[in-house]
Amino acid sequence: MRRLGAMLAAVLLVAGCSSGSATSAPSVAPASASAAAASAAASVVPSTAPSQAPVTITYLTHWPPAQVDLLNSYIKKFEAANSNITVNVQAVPFGSLLSTIRTQAGSPNGPTIAGIYDLWLPELVKDGIAAKAPDSQVKDIQANWPANLVSGAVSVDGSIYGYPNEIDLYMLNYNKKLFADAGIAAPPATWADLVKDAKALTKRDASGQITQQGFGLINSWDSGVVHPWLSFVLSDGGTLLKGTTPQLTSAAAAAVTNLYDELVRTDKVTDPAMGTSNANTTGPFLDNFTNGKTAMIVMANWWESALQSAMKTNFDNIATAPIPVGPNGDGAHSVSYAWLTVVNAHATADQQAAAWTFLQWLHDVGSGDTASASGMGDLLISMGILPSGTSDVTAFQSKLSAPFLQAYVNGLSSAIPFPIVLGGAELTTALQKSIESVEFGQATPTAAMQSAQSQAQQILGQYYK
Repeated sequence: MRRLGAMLAAVLLVAGCSSGSATSAPSVAPASASAAAASAAASVVPSTAPSQAPVTITYLTHWPPAQVDLLNSYIKKFEAANSNITVNVQAVPFGSLLSTIRTQAGSPNGPTIAGIYDLWLPELVKDGIAAKAPDSQVKDIQANWPANLVSGAVSVDGSIYGYPNEIDLYMLNYNKKLFADAGIAAPPATWADLVKDAKALTKRDASGQITQQGFGLINSWDSGVVHPWLSFVLSDGGTLLKGTTPQLTSAAAAAVTNLYDELVRTDKVTDPAMGTSNANTTGPFLDNFTNGKTAMIVMANWWESALQSAMKTNFDNIATAPIPVGPNGDGAHSVSYAWLTVVNAHATADQQAAAWTFLQWLHDVGSGDTASASGMGDLLISMGILPSGTSDVTAFQSKLSAPFLQAYVNGLSSAIPFPIVLGGAELTTALQKSIESVEFGQATPTAAMQSAQSQAQQILGQYYK
C-alpha cells in the first residue's frame, strides 16, 4: 500500500517548512490492474527521442483563460526551439474534464496530454488511457520530485505515468473585517466556536431571510462538497475508508453531517442557496464570499487568484486558519490531493514522444518567467497553487510565505490525502449527493449516511472483494 501521506512531509522538508509527520492514506489497486496497465502501455511505445517529422499534439486542461494564455506563451518558446512540434491547448470546464478524457482519449485525434486529479489515475491506467512514462522522463521525475509524491500520486503498481504538478488542501477562509465588525478576535478553533461565531456573523432582513451567512457550504460540485466535509471528519478523528471499506456511518461521519444540519436548519446560519457552484467551480459560492455575504467557508488554496481578481484591495481582509477541531479530534486535519499531467496511450508513437518532450521541458527550470523555476511552477503559483517540484518550491519561497498561503503550507504536515482507489470518482459523486440531501432538507443525517455507506460499498465492491 502506497503511503501518500508521506509525500507531504517530503515536500515540507524541501520547502524548509515546519516539521511534522503526515498521516498516511490508502491507495489501493487490485492485482488485475497491473496486467491491464502493462497491456495498455504496450500498445504504442514512444521512441526515446521525438521524430523530426512534423507532429501536432493537444494539451487538455481545465485552467481559466489567464492561465491558458500564460501556457500558450510558454508553448511559443517551446515551439521556437522545437520547430517540428505544434502544441494546441484545449480548455474545458472542470466539470467536463474527466468525461472529455474518457470520451476523446480513445484515438490519436483525442487530447495527447491531460492534466488530471490523482484520484482518476488508477481508472485511467486500468482502461488503457494513461501511458507509462519513458525511461528518460522517469529518471527526470525521480530526480526532481519527492520520492513519496512520485510513488504515491503519479504511479500505479510501481510504474510512473505522469509528471507531478500540484498539491492542494482545504482550510478555513474567513473575512477579517466581518469578524472585527462582529467583535470576534480570532477564527474558530473548535466546532463549538464555529457555531458560536457563525451565529454572531449571520445577518437577516426583516423577513428573516439571510443576507450575510456566518458559514458557507458549497454545493453542485463534488469535490467542493466532499473535501470540506471530509476535512471536518478527519478533524474529529474519523476517516473515509479503512483499507477499501467505507466508514460513512462512523461516529465522526455522523457528527459532521449533524453539524451541517444544525448550521442549516437549527441555527439557520448557513443558506445552501448561497453556496452553488457552476461547472467552472465558480458561481454564487465564490461571489457571496468575495462580496462579503459569506463570513467563513472551507476552501482550497487554488482559489487565491479568483479571490484576488474579484476583491482587489479587499483581498487583504481574507485570512486562512486550520479546520475547526471536533470534540473527538486530536487536531486539525485537512484533506489533501495532487494533480499530474499524463499522456494518451492511444496517441501515435511520435505524438507520445513529442508530448513527453514537451512535458519535461515545461517542468524544467528556465521554461517559465521566474528565475530558477519552471513554466509549470509559474502557472501554478499564479493561481495560488502549491507546486511540488523541488526547484519550484525553492524558487517560490517568498510567495509560499505570504499570509494567505502560509497557513496552507503549515497545514501540509497534518493533512491526510484523499484515498486513491478505483471507483474513487464515483464514490465522491455518491457522497456529494448524500451530503447535499441533508443541506437541502431532503434526508435526515442518519438516512443520508446510511445511503452513502450502501452506495460506497456497491461502488468499491466492483473492484475490491
